[in-house]
Order: sequence, then structure tokens, then C-alpha cells
Amino acid sequence: MGIKRHKPEEMLAKLRQVDVLTAQGKSIAEAVKTIAVTETTYFRWRAEYGGLKSDQVKRLKDLELENARLRRVVSDLTLDKLILTEAAPGKLLSPARRHACVDKVRSELKVLERRACAVLRQPRSTQRKPARGRDDEAALTADIVELAKAYGRYGYRRITALLRHAGWMVNAKRVQRIWRREGLKVPQKQPKRGRLWLNDGSCVRVCAERPNHVSADDFVEDRTHDGRKYRMLNVIDEVTCEYLAIGIDRKLNSTTVIDVLSDLFILRGVPDHIRSDNGPEFVAKAVRDWIGAVAAETAYIEPGSPWENGYCESFNSKLRDEMLNGEIFYSLKEAKAAIEAWRRHYNEVRPHSSLGYRPPAPIVLFPERPAALTRPAPPGAQPLALRPVMH
Repeated sequence: MGIKRHKPEEMLAKLRQVDVLTAQGKSIAEAVKTIAVTETTYFRWRAEYGGLKSDQVKRLKDLELENARLRRVVSDLTLDKLILTEAAPGKLLSPARRHACVDKVRSELKVLERRACAVLRQPRSTQRKPARGRDDEAALTADIVELAKAYGRYGYRRITALLRHAGWMVNAKRVQRIWRREGLKVPQKQPKRGRLWLNDGSCVRVCAERPNHVSADDFVEDRTHDGRKYRMLNVIDEVTCEYLAIGIDRKLNSTTVIDVLSDLFILRGVPDHIRSDNGPEFVAKAVRDWIGAVAAETAYIEPGSPWENGYCESFNSKLRDEMLNGEIFYSLKEAKAAIEAWRRHYNEVRPHSSLGYRPPAPIVLFPERPAALTRPAPPGAQPLALRPVMH
């Protein structure tokens, strides 16, 4: 038979009984025998509940229960805080990330699955359900990573366009999800832009309306590995965004401008307008006379307003970002060959967002199988085309 556990009210009643008996002249030992406990137990009860009344004992019992509840709450909050701290890095937006986080929390803190799921707001049915990915997920992820390596300055939208050209039936959201999961990123600062106001307070200028209507040209400067400068004259079409011509040399002057434009006009015809800044190579009398002689017109931008030649400035930034910043040229001849190869890639392969992610002049799209992608492609998919090899 087990030992009886007395309630606080019973202890207080027995203590009162002993007090009454001792008041009648009995000794404490005799009085304690009447309540059927040992003297040790009696003195322990007296130290704990002596001098209290029934309502005070009840209040003490309630306080003990409340204290125990508060201890449990504090313990639970502390454990919840530890779970959230363990899962703090990054946002848990997808079930897959929540699933992985719950597993990590359980292994690190040794908590129950129920508790971890409740704190991280992950349904237990979702946690226990095995993830079923698509059959082509691994192949698509590998292709996205390969394209991101080949085109380091392309975002997921241009990568999506290249995948579609290669035969993948994939939308931008799926590519973006894989892009973020793999930690791919294209950091790029967005410069501030001003309105195209002229000095007289107007913002009227010649706007391209059709192909070969307005050609824009500008100079870009870079250095070879030995530190010597070389310059590039870039000419683009503002409507088709096509990279029409390029002239590269250590020094470029007005004569070079006439030579590059002459070769271009023979192949493509004479545009109605030629937009440029007010550099000495463009405003030279020989250049202006020659442009007028071939029945074209100049469209000079306002001094100190490069944003008025925005199409060419945007192209120059892409040339520097995607080509010049990632290549080392040991000679001028190497620079000419590599930049000309990139010019063909820019016109025939590179997706342009302003053209619906199509290249400006898709003469031949993806002519050969790249060596970097050797795994099997999905049914009906065409091989991906990587960047031309720079020599």
C-alpha cells in the first residue's frame, strides 16, 4: 500500500488539531500521534503552513500552480527562441526551405518534430511528405548554371530566353526559382537618369522611327595588358539595336570616323541621321562636309548631356560590362579579333530585352553543340550555344 499524500487543506486541519490538543495540556508527541504522522512530518508541515488560514492556503496553492505554469511558459518561450535563432539566417518562404530548416533544428536542439513545425509554421503533413521534383530539374539546373558561368552578366530573364531558344519549355518564374536557389546573382548599379531637356527648355529631338533611320556612334577607351590605350568607335542602329560597325586602333581621329562610316554605308545604306556627341572627331569640318555630301544629317546632342545619346551609352556599358571587364588583351590584334567575335555574338545570339529577348540580327542561332553541356537534354530540346571562344 502506497504512502498517502496529504493535501494542503488536510495538513492545515491536522495542524489545527494538534494546536487544540496541546492547548488542553497534552504534549506535542501525544498530540502528533493522534494525526497519524511522525514528528518529523509534523514539524515540516508546521514550518510550511504554520500560522496560515484556509483561504491563505488556497491562495498559496494557486500561486504555486501559477508559478509552475509561468515556468513552463518561460521554458517554452526560451525553446521557441532557440529554434527561431537556429533558423534565423534567411527567409523561409518555400516548403522546401522550411523542411530543411525543421530537420536542422531537430538535429541541433533535439526537439520534437511537432514543436519545431509549430514554431516554424510548417504543417506536419508537408514535413513528412517526401519532395517530388520534376524529372528534368537536375538537367535544367545544370544548364542554367552553365549559362550563368558562360554569360556572367546575364540575368535570369536572358538565361530564360537562351533556354527557350535551346528547346527548353520553361518559363521565367521557374528559372528565377532555380536561380535564387543556386545563389546566382548579377550585381549592377542603376545610375540616375535625367530628362532629355535641351538648353532652350524643350525636350524635342530626333527619334528613330524605323531601321536605318538614326545611327548612333560613340567612342570607348580601354587598355591592353601592357597599359597602352586603344580606342573603339561603335556604331549602332537605335531601332534594331544592332551593332553595325566597330573601328579599333591606338588612335582614332576624324579620318577613321569617315573610313568606318564609309564601309558601313556601302554595306547597309546611308541612314537619315547620325547621332553623336560634340567630340572633336565628330564635329570636325571634314566629317560634317562628308556626311552632308552623302545625303545624311548630323544630330549632335547638347554638350554635357550624354543621356541624349542613351542607346549608344547603354550599349557602351554592356560592351564594358560583358566583354572588356572580363578579358585581358595582350595585343591590339587580339583585342580586334575578340571584340569582333563578341560583336557577332551580340547581333546573332545575345537576347535583348527591348526586342522581346530576341537577338537583333538572328542570322544563325546556335550553330553547334557546346562542349560544356554534354549531359542528355530533354526530349525535343536543342543544344545550348555558349559564348564564342575568345582568342
